[in-house]
Amino acid sequence: MDSKQPIDDILTTHTQRARYELDYMSIVLFLFAILGVVLLFSLLTSPLLKSAENISTEVIPEEIVEETKEDPFNALSLESKAIYVYDVRQQKALYSHNSETQLPLASITKLMTILAAEPYIEADDTITISYDSLEEEGDSGLFAFEEWGAKDLFDFTLLVSSNDAADALAYVAGGAKAVRSGTQNDTPETVFLDEMNTKAREIGLTQTYFVNETGLDPTTHISGGYGSARDAAKLLEYMILETPELVEATAYPRLELRSKSNFDHTATNTNEIVGSIPGLIASKTGFTDLAGGNLVIAFDAGIDRPIIVSVLGASREGRFTDVEKLVAASLDSLK
Repeated sequence: MDSKQPIDDILTTHTQRARYELDYMSIVLFLFAILGVVLLFSLLTSPLLKSAENISTEVIPEEIVEETKEDPFNALSLESKAIYVYDVRQQKALYSHNSETQLPLASITKLMTILAAEPYIEADDTITISYDSLEEEGDSGLFAFEEWGAKDLFDFTLLVSSNDAADALAYVAGGAKAVRSGTQNDTPETVFLDEMNTKAREIGLTQTYFVNETGLDPTTHISGGYGSARDAAKLLEYMILETPELVEATAYPRLELRSKSNFDHTATNTNEIVGSIPGLIASKTGFTDLAGGNLVIAFDAGIDRPIIVSVLGASREGRFTDVEKLVAASLDSLK
């Protein structure tokens, strides 16, 4: 028994030492773990890290991006007295300048002439050009007693801005309305003029009224029709949405038309920039001494994205350059 005692003591001593060393290592590891947690917490809560996180995760609001984008309309130099650029799909103005000011419309009036005549004249009706109609200012190449299909005469009226054709249509449509309404004591011209002004109110043209069907100045102080740039845009908007067949011809540079009397006519568009406007849908010019140069156009800025540009009170050439600039700015603004 005595010879085994030293061995037992040695084993006991080694066991105690191993247990002590294990306890010591556990304490050291525990302290290192605590130290690691403290260091990690300090790092995560440090101002430098927060700043870095803010820089890497901050998202600039869309509103701020839009506010810092330069408005392409602001840089334009324009001569028109009144301007209105309208996004039909969004139902909002992209640009407006004196858009509510009432000014002479000149031959933009003929848009309403066609719109007001259409309910009283069938597309295949025959319209005869009278001597009285040919007395209107300007010669658009029509002949006395020449017979036209109504739809072709509609297109001819708007494309070449024919005063003779507008007068003939007004006379026929006014007479038809007089018969339907039983107001045969009034002249066809008076009845038709009332129809034009009634239609203007119906479609919400608040600054617009008409004195005649051509837009010509009857005196040196009175125009044939008055309206605003906004109203001119609203009129064309109504027509491209509700009666697109009435204005579709105005998107072409020219049309070859033959009357029912077998006379051939080349109808050249009075809109000189018809070929330079992308996606042109419709257009109408106007020019008189009182009005100056007017132009209203509708073009497609994308798939189902019609934009209307209306300018009043420019020069004969200035209306075209203004509209070209406004079309370019419109496309830039929609990017």
